[in-house]
Amino acid sequence: MKALFSERRALHGLLVFFLLTLVFHALVVVGMIPYALVWGGRLRDTSQMLRWEAGALTMTLLLLAVVAVQAGYVKIRVHPWVMTVAFSLLFLFFLVNTAGNLLAADKLENWLFAPLTLLLALLSLRVAVSRALPL
Repeated sequence: MKALFSERRALHGLLVFFLLTLVFHALVVVGMIPYALVWGGRLRDTSQMLRWEAGALTMTLLLLAVVAVQAGYVKIRVHPWVMTVAFSLLFLFFLVNTAGNLLAADKLENWLFAPLTLLLALLSLRVAVSRALPL
């Protein structure tokens, strides 16, 4: 895993992804992307969209902060164990998401989002294994 790409590249890949995700959700909120295209088309009205998008933006900002701390762009002290657990959980989340995308009836999820979430899982795993946890 460590030979495929460096921790730095993995962190930069995750940063770019989460920044683009932030922009995407902001465009949904301001109406430049129709909310009918997100959340599986299940949103009924603007107020429901705002609630879901607020959650998505909050989660994306939290994940962006975690990656920024690990990359050294945000200078706060966090125990290495916490960061390893956070990136391990991210790995598991993206791995389960990949399985869901592969099992989805929608071909876009099969062919576009499954490889994307698999890449995100591998990037998260790369960061998680960058520092061994003491037993």
